Amino acid sequence: MGSLPTGGVANYNSIMTSQALLSPESAAQRESLLADWLRARGGVAVGFSGGVDSAYLACLAVEVLGADRVLAIIGISASYPAVQWETARQVAREFGVPVVEINTDEIHDSRYAANPTNRCYFCKTELWGRLIPVARSRGFDVVVDGTNADDRGDYRPGARAGQEHEVHSPLAEAGMTKADIRERSRVRGIPTWKQPSSPCLSSRLPYGTAVTIERLRQVEVAEEQLRALGVVGDLRVRHHGDLARVEIAVGELPRWTTPHGVASVDAAVRLAGFSEVVIDSRGYRSGSLNVVGA
Repeated sequence: MGSLPTGGVANYNSIMTSQALLSPESAAQRESLLADWLRARGGVAVGFSGGVDSAYLACLAVEVLGADRVLAIIGISASYPAVQWETARQVAREFGVPVVEINTDEIHDSRYAANPTNRCYFCKTELWGRLIPVARSRGFDVVVDGTNADDRGDYRPGARAGQEHEVHSPLAEAGMTKADIRERSRVRGIPTWKQPSSPCLSSRLPYGTAVTIERLRQVEVAEEQLRALGVVGDLRVRHHGDLARVEIAVGELPRWTTPHGVASVDAAVRLAGFSEVVIDSRGYRSGSLNVVGA
């Protein structure tokens, strides 16, 4: 089995303790509601990224409905790291999830490439516009995504595209939080239970900085080099032109802010073509580009 981009049990524990957790029994009860929702639909096509949420949803759907009533559709594009698609394929093989791969081309949509604050809307419009016809052609009328209950309180312009295409979010409808999904995934042995969240590579570029394949590849290579170096847990390489700002999980910062650690990070990230590298002393923060200028 190939390796997953996980942060280990320590990372999972930090995630779990940082949220207002409900009991495992309550998570199981919400999972039961989710299973009932799936049974009521009879069959589903899942937008399958290989992340924590969609992996759990696809695996549970196969368990509840059977493989012949589930189709996981992977949208492959320049804006998602290759390691995540490898994870999606690995989980699908291990849990018997039927998979179809399609190509999406949001990078060549000028509205997306301009990187406005609603960039995700154009990405999801492209994804669902290509994915839904494939689902329909294979007999699946119900299309679902991995949006969870926590996501509904966050700024997610891509959600509007899902609504416009009548995509359902059964995890959110069942009230399942990210912590619930990690816990129930762990119980089932789904390896993504401890995987750090990893949104698309474009999220590493400040709004207004044009999204290009070259910049996406720089970010991807830099993060791959840091993982190979041994950086675990949450990780982002933020692209600020020639400068790369590295965000590492707070618990991991002491290891990488020693003189040796800083030198190692600097050398690894420069291999991606950056001429300046800084480690953000505040550590990883979701959505930090919304508040930190270039």
